[in-house]
Amino acid sequence: MPLFLVVARLGWTDQLQSVVLPTLVSAFGVFFMRQYLVEALPGELIEAARVDGASSWRLVWHVVLPVARPAMAVLGMLSFVQTWNDFFWPVIALTQENPTVQVALTGLGRGYVPDQAVVMAGALLGTLPLLLVFALFGRQIVGGIMRGAVKG
Repeated sequence: MPLFLVVARLGWTDQLQSVVLPTLVSAFGVFFMRQYLVEALPGELIEAARVDGASSWRLVWHVVLPVARPAMAVLGMLSFVQTWNDFFWPVIALTQENPTVQVALTGLGRGYVPDQAVVMAGALLGTLPLLLVFALFGRQIVGGIMRGAVKG
């Protein structure tokens, strides 16, 4: 209810940003990234960059982000899958004329005799973006695992 009131006061009802923007930052994401960086980023690496004269921005761009890239890919995938599969919030925030894929898929199965071919085609089209995101971010995840496994 409070989220709907905020969205309504901002004038975002029946707009796509009412579904996307509330899911960009989550408590899970904050804790996940914090725990990953505590474990994966040694303090000595930051100290060495400071001794070499790196500014705060250079430290973030050249030390922290390359270390955090695999975790950011995992978090991006998890957040996308959660948002893509969300059903309840889009039903509340959007109207029937402007549904998300999952809300539209429920409409395909309605009727006295639903056409199973149309339902299966819709399910396939609803799954393709998830496969595409995994294909794009999968390299980052595997590359991060392999980078951590190689001793040098």
